[in-house]
Amino acid sequence: MNPQIENNFRYHTPKEGQPEKYTAIREKAKELAYLIDEVCPNSREKSVAITNLETSVMWANAAIARNN
Repeated sequence: MNPQIENNFRYHTPKEGQPEKYTAIREKAKELAYLIDEVCPNSREKSVAITNLETSVMWANAAIARNN
């Protein structure tokens, strides 16, 4: 059994303080998303920027869930 695989693919019940961290990350990312939406012309690059921001939020949340 590989402990890393086991940890990465199990449900992580939120612990005390974690939901607030998830919210803070989402709120900051949303601010940046609005800035990108405002200043960048509609384009593939803008779409990729937003997609990668969403990806960053998911990985940041995974870091909190998996390592606390």
